[in-house]
Amino acid sequence: MSRTNCYDVTTWPTGDAADDIGEVINSIIADVKERQKLTEMGGRPGAVISIPPGDYRLRTQVTIDISFLRIEGSGHGFTSSSIRYNVPEDEWRDLHELWPGGSRILVDLPPDPGNDEAAGAAFYVARTGNPRISSVEFSNFCIDGLHFVADGSHPDPENTYANGKTGIYVADANDSFRVNEMGFVYLEHGITIYNADALSIHDNFIAECGTCIELRGWGQASKITDNLIGAGFKGYSIYAENHGGLLVTANNVFPRGASSVHFAGVSRSSITNNRLHSFYPGMVVLGAGSSENLVASNHLLRDAEPWTPFLGIDNGLDDEHGLIRIDGSNNSVIGNHLSVILDSTTVTPLGATPVAIRLTAGRRNHLANNHVVAMDVSSEASDSCFAAQVDALLATDARDDMAVVTVLVDPRSDSNRIIDSGTADEVVADMAVNAFAPTPSITV
Repeated sequence: MSRTNCYDVTTWPTGDAADDIGEVINSIIADVKERQKLTEMGGRPGAVISIPPGDYRLRTQVTIDISFLRIEGSGHGFTSSSIRYNVPEDEWRDLHELWPGGSRILVDLPPDPGNDEAAGAAFYVARTGNPRISSVEFSNFCIDGLHFVADGSHPDPENTYANGKTGIYVADANDSFRVNEMGFVYLEHGITIYNADALSIHDNFIAECGTCIELRGWGQASKITDNLIGAGFKGYSIYAENHGGLLVTANNVFPRGASSVHFAGVSRSSITNNRLHSFYPGMVVLGAGSSENLVASNHLLRDAEPWTPFLGIDNGLDDEHGLIRIDGSNNSVIGNHLSVILDSTTVTPLGATPVAIRLTAGRRNHLANNHVVAMDVSSEASDSCFAAQVDALLATDARDDMAVVTVLVDPRSDSNRIIDSGTADEVVADMAVNAFAPTPSITV
């Protein structure tokens, strides 16, 4: 038994970590609480729980209600389950790996799409009262939801992104949490955190999850940085509501999520220096009155789904919706590059002109020096996910220009400044109530 506040799940005497790591970690937490009882002069330093490389089934939800706890592994272990499940089963014997690896948690809670998110969480963090639970850290291991299940959204159950499972669920107000160097795969919800203060979600691999990161309730002064992220067609890659001072920076967001970054009621926050790729409109949304935010120096690519198993699947939005869509005031959208690379015969509604930036409501937004590239290409599909997407990303020749609305301002939005973000023919706005300095046209 540890007396140094450092624990190893493989040597702990209660339970069998390979059979149910949830039981083991709950027993360790109980030991920490028993040994670190509050005294007048003593403290509660918390503990480190180590997970060596290996597979660990989780049949019992881990409940965390102590501060200063670090759960760490020895490798995030991510590999694509989606690619494997879409390879014919008779070819599996030729694959080098079938499952994610590293320090891997196999979430073996009963799948139940639409179930209470907390009930399906591998790690459930909850403590009310003061002070708020603080400094809980998850580092360098993999949480694997194993399988998706049928819900009617896709003919193959493994492509539905639904199973009712969540990787990490934080229910109560918290301070200075860290989720770093983790792997999340095949979970309906990767990370769901309520009421976060000074949260850091950094350098993780969160992909093939229904929704990857959700910051709910309210929060402040947090950051989502340097992650590799990719959600399913029904969910968000990054979602935040009622947050202030949120920093979303240097993330590489993969396609197929219903949105790349979605703010609802978020203010005085930043979306900067991200690479965002999507097969659908609605990539960046500042919604529900999100105001005084900075969206700057991002690269947005909207192109078509090239992988055969997901052809015909979309997020339900048409191409007039906008890649960046704003309902709010006093936001700055500066120096972004937007690539719209589509087959004009697939634009929806048929014959419509795609919209890059759309202001739907609010006032005094500032748009400056945004560059929109729109190309008409022939769509091609492939059974190889990797080859299809790489070929599509690298192909830049033999394309025709496509008409595009770089900025569309709806009547409910006014007093906006639009500077060098489209020519006079590409910007649609009421010039009587908005200020416009067009990008010079080039005639060749």
